[in-house]
Amino acid sequence: MSQKDWTADPFQTARSSAIHLEMRDIYGVAGEAERFALWQKTGRRNSERDAAARAGWMTTVRNMVSRGIAVRRARIVSEPVTEYIRYEHAGTAANLNAGELVRWLPRRRAADIALPGTDLWMFDDAAVEFTFFSGDGEVVEREWRTEPEVIDLVRAAFETVWDRAVPHEEYKIR
Repeated sequence: MSQKDWTADPFQTARSSAIHLEMRDIYGVAGEAERFALWQKTGRRNSERDAAARAGWMTTVRNMVSRGIAVRRARIVSEPVTEYIRYEHAGTAANLNAGELVRWLPRRRAADIALPGTDLWMFDDAAVEFTFFSGDGEVVEREWRTEPEVIDLVRAAFETVWDRAVPHEEYKIR
């Protein structure tokens, strides 16, 4: 049996699950710089601009969920949170509306969890895509791993984070 090529489009080929672990307090996403700057000025997200900019992702999530795939995102955050995390929190309702499940874990409650060294996606408990960032939060490289010990580490870390984390609807920004 040949091994599945996860690099093609895992969001289209996943069969049961997609989990995303985020551990940074700031991301340098060029495509959202203008929206983030506007949010910093006004304290509000522009729903029309957000909807247009995030339409592709929201469609992807809705399609995955309609295929029966559980899409879960856990964010480990420092408290008090950064302005970027406030911005993310303010826009998370759209993720929930698309069917994604999102939880937040204060970093102090994650201190005793053996965590991978960087953010990641894992699909179907079979393949992990690690994302490596520069110091200012820009993506510099991605790497796929499928070794059983890597899968086991990621699964255990994510499930521990998920169990301790607070559902988005209940998480209050500090």
